[in-house]
Amino acid sequence: MLFVSEVRNCKRMEYTETDLRTYVFHITGMHCKACILLTEGELREHPKVISAKSDLKTRLVTVQGSFGSMSPETLVSELNQLVEKHGYRLSIDRPEERRNLSDFRIALPAALLFVMLFILLQKNGLMNLVNVKEEVSYGTAFLIGIVASLSSCLAVVGGLVLSVSASFAKQGDDAKPQLLFHAGRLIAFFFLGGMIGALGSHFTLSATGTFVLSALTGVVMLLLGLNLLDIFLWTKKVQFGMPKRIGEFAYRLKDMNHRFTPFLLGAVTFFLPCGFTQSMQVYTLSSGSFLAGAMTMTAFALGTLPVLALLSFGPLGIRSSAHTGVFFKTVGLIVIAFALLTLYGSLVAVGILPPVLNV
Repeated sequence: MLFVSEVRNCKRMEYTETDLRTYVFHITGMHCKACILLTEGELREHPKVISAKSDLKTRLVTVQGSFGSMSPETLVSELNQLVEKHGYRLSIDRPEERRNLSDFRIALPAALLFVMLFILLQKNGLMNLVNVKEEVSYGTAFLIGIVASLSSCLAVVGGLVLSVSASFAKQGDDAKPQLLFHAGRLIAFFFLGGMIGALGSHFTLSATGTFVLSALTGVVMLLLGLNLLDIFLWTKKVQFGMPKRIGEFAYRLKDMNHRFTPFLLGAVTFFLPCGFTQSMQVYTLSSGSFLAGAMTMTAFALGTLPVLALLSFGPLGIRSSAHTGVFFKTVGLIVIAFALLTLYGSLVAVGILPPVLNV
């Protein structure tokens, strides 16, 4: 017999014969598809949870399991212990839609300072978004990697790093798994980036084709930046990424107990749904050669390395701190600035606009 009851806006379906229950909770803190993988993976770690499904558009999480007489309040409290460390929070009641515009008092000046420094470096030719050969600047790829490691990459890739640390620390091996993870990540980004670049060499891209790829990169980054601001709900409905099953496979590799698991896990991060990674992959396609593609993606991966390496030996509490809102709004504004500069650079490359900013 199946019946449905409502518990404070939390839907509950109870199966009396199997004692399976399904709860739907509200969730805050989700920004992109990487958040879906991370929240689902963490929620499945609960011993009584059989399945978990996160929905970015509705901001709802559905969990199913054998919870016995556990109340929704107790369950949501235990589940929050798993996800709050990553900056997410579950609730039974729908949270109030608040726009913390006061965060921009700090975020806007910080982002402007960062962007001004970036433009200054550009004016001196140190970090051009696109050089005279219409290839991606390695310095810019490195800098985008740094920004990525402080946002979406910190969510899902950082979660994998921490899981590797915890798993192998129990066996008394701390350093070697971390080195294998980062080595696998760098090697995969080199060779797979090279393969994308080589693939691009088989296509003769006209100025229009290069413009389209560059503009597409800018649009992907712009949507990512707007998502990080968390003030435009419609951006949650527009997400780019590889098939979800690829990301799920990559995330579940962490449960394998083999000495080469960290290396393989680091390698498959190339396929995780990170907007920054996808932007660089699109850029790499226009590079037109194996070496240029390999070096671009490697520079990006090297940019993410410092923060991810710090995570290997001591968790960063950025996502769970009291300043999470300011942090993500700052990163979001920086990403939006990168997106606008990328779009501007694509217009310069086809001669529509003059190269005022030397991008």
